[in-house]
Amino acid sequence: MQSDEVVWQIINHGHCSYRLDKETSNFCRNEFNLTGMCNRSSCPLANSQYATVREEQGVISLYTKSVERAHTPARMWHRTELSSKYDEALHQINSQLEYWPKFLVHKSKQRLTKLTQLLIRSRRLEKVESCKIETIPARHAQRDARTERKVCLSLLGCETLLVTYDVLPCIRPKWQHALTKVLKMSYWGV
Repeated sequence: MQSDEVVWQIINHGHCSYRLDKETSNFCRNEFNLTGMCNRSSCPLANSQYATVREEQGVISLYTKSVERAHTPARMWHRTELSSKYDEALHQINSQLEYWPKFLVHKSKQRLTKLTQLLIRSRRLEKVESCKIETIPARHAQRDARTERKVCLSLLGCETLLVTYDVLPCIRPKWQHALTKVLKMSYWGV
């Protein structure tokens, strides 16, 4: 039989691998922790009756842990998938946690609200097309600049051929700019 008070005293006064001690407060990194704080009421290890709300791949679920399942750690958490509609999900939490401590019910609803807002924001951001920033290594940029200079130098004398035979559209687009620069330089006598 698991005694919650004994477990909490060991965790609180001893060592807990999930605890993150900071100057202002203690945080908990356990994935089932409801509030993220390390205290007696929100510790999933030290409470035999516990509930939390989690989001996995866009689906929000209510996880409950009860004393009856304490002897089977593999099946300790019962997962209930919540509705995608916010009002129905709140009603599901109310019905599932009807006789549970008010702290767990309130924090579960708060977490549901936060996760719903997070999903709405992520869906909105998916719709907006963001431009991709591509980095060009310095070597490639230097190589392209050298090649451009060589092309400019080699074509300095044959601008009449380029104009008469209209070779400019056949050349790669990234070199066309350099060639038009050469043509303008030779036209103005620079």
